[in-house]
Amino acid sequence: MNLITIKYSYTFRIWALACLILISHSSAHAENENAQTAKWFVALAEAELELLEQRASRASFRKLTDETQEHLRLAEEADAAYRKRVAELAKEAKRFTSSFGLDLPDEIKRKLLRLSLGTTIPAPQDQSKSQQLSDNTSAIESNYTSAANCTNQPECRKKQDLYKVMRVSRDHAELLSAWQEWHAPAKSIRSSYTQMVEIANQGAIELGFEDVGALWRSHYDMPAGRFAAEYDRLWDQVKPLYDALHCHVRTKLRASYPDTVSEAGPIPAHLLGNMWAQHWTGIEEIVGIDNGEEQPDITSRLKAKGFTARDMVRTGESFFVSLGFPKLPATFWNRSMLTKPADKISNCHASAWDIDAHGEDVRLKMCIETDEQNFLTVHHELGHIYYYLAYKDQPFLFRTGANPGFHEAIGDVLARSITPSYLVDIGLLDEIPKSEADLPFLFHTALDMIPRLAMSIVVDKWRWGVFSGDISAENYNAAWWTLRKKYQGLFPPTPRSEDDFDAGMFFHISYNVPYDRYFIAQVLQFDIHRALCETAGKTGPLHQCSIFRSKAAGERLKLAMSLGASKPWTDTLFGLTGRREIDATSIVKYFEPVMDWLNEQNQGQQCGW
Repeated sequence: MNLITIKYSYTFRIWALACLILISHSSAHAENENAQTAKWFVALAEAELELLEQRASRASFRKLTDETQEHLRLAEEADAAYRKRVAELAKEAKRFTSSFGLDLPDEIKRKLLRLSLGTTIPAPQDQSKSQQLSDNTSAIESNYTSAANCTNQPECRKKQDLYKVMRVSRDHAELLSAWQEWHAPAKSIRSSYTQMVEIANQGAIELGFEDVGALWRSHYDMPAGRFAAEYDRLWDQVKPLYDALHCHVRTKLRASYPDTVSEAGPIPAHLLGNMWAQHWTGIEEIVGIDNGEEQPDITSRLKAKGFTARDMVRTGESFFVSLGFPKLPATFWNRSMLTKPADKISNCHASAWDIDAHGEDVRLKMCIETDEQNFLTVHHELGHIYYYLAYKDQPFLFRTGANPGFHEAIGDVLARSITPSYLVDIGLLDEIPKSEADLPFLFHTALDMIPRLAMSIVVDKWRWGVFSGDISAENYNAAWWTLRKKYQGLFPPTPRSEDDFDAGMFFHISYNVPYDRYFIAQVLQFDIHRALCETAGKTGPLHQCSIFRSKAAGERLKLAMSLGASKPWTDTLFGLTGRREIDATSIVKYFEPVMDWLNEQNQGQQCGW
């Protein structure tokens, strides 16, 4: 379908819906006129956004799988049109939620709220300020992109070069140099960020929110303040595991860097194998576990059995089918990109696509290699695909996750079931390894996942404080490092001042991507996994549980996924776990062998900071 056809198809469908609404007006005399107008507004908005999003998704998929200047132009145009309309409808929705005081059905209220939450950095009505906001965000994003790609700085190292130094070097001077080089460019955008916060807050107030942070937290079916309190409650449940991990890692790093790492204080932020110290697998050879147990070599088994990209996906599909889900639609196999095209420039970053799940047009974009990591990633991405298909019959505004973290959580729930017992069941292992072999793998997983939670807390707490005004522009950097010390137990490797703007070189901050979804997804996946294992009647250690072939677990999962965002996420969670709040102790339960081992290793150490 070309753009002209899309344009006229879009126009005709909106015109037809408008006609139907006008016809229905004659039979609606008994209803409050403004309430009926709200219903018409929602119906038109849904129809319009569905068409615009489909157009943008198709154009973006085409651009990423066949990168040409023409495809790039079309994708940018379609995305801009969609985002522009989302922002406009967010403002239009406010008149029904704030000025009329209407008695509306819960479904309409929920849809109006979703419309009002559609924009991340809301522009105010004032056109000059709206333009200034656009200029600010562009400057901040361009600063990050230039630093990441060294577009205008031929002598600098690209992001991947600096990140590699952090991951593989053990030389203190090299690590310090890379850390300083990456953080330096943010100094130039501090004033742009300050202006952006001020103007975006005005836009949020016009939409009926206290500030931008309150707008972001309002995605969770509870007052923004209560959601912030939930963050603290969940972190308190996980903190003992993080503290134990921090204590062990600090002890091992002190042995390698005795002049830099203290016995009892925070850890210098540049020594943990990652630019942001948000995962610690890069230093696993220093801090990891080697108990002499051989780890299963899944990559070799996959290659020995001749697994192709399609075989990898078929295996993931079989997992879902074993739970009672249908097979993937034929269009999935025809329209997905599973391997890198030889004759095109393509983006290989794995992603799941909901072009039009209502019409079963779902796709996977991935350059699949035959190895263990890709095997896990395929299962994760199919979690998204099956989520799209599960809620495909919901109205457009409800075709998304129950809350911003649910989609990632569902994908990761399936990854939790890729256990040795599952690999035996599908013929990739001959026998289940001894339980002693679990510990190194679990510790590796903990090094990857648990520090991410602490980083998520820092990013969100800092931005919420900035948007609310609790963190002033004169105190940006000091507040950043206060939070990093409090939650991560880290301190900067060189003296910092308010001339620096270290938060500005974190991607999600430069691009204004809310980070709460990652924290919630990480906690939620373990809670759902625990509940589904109980539903499946599994006993034994939680990390050894796989729900493969459990129709009971599949039925519970399918029902929850089918709701999309049509109900408060706490209702969806209740259907999965029997509770309306997340229980982060499921993470501690999953990593129980690691916690026991850490407690032994930390005997005699002064933990904390």
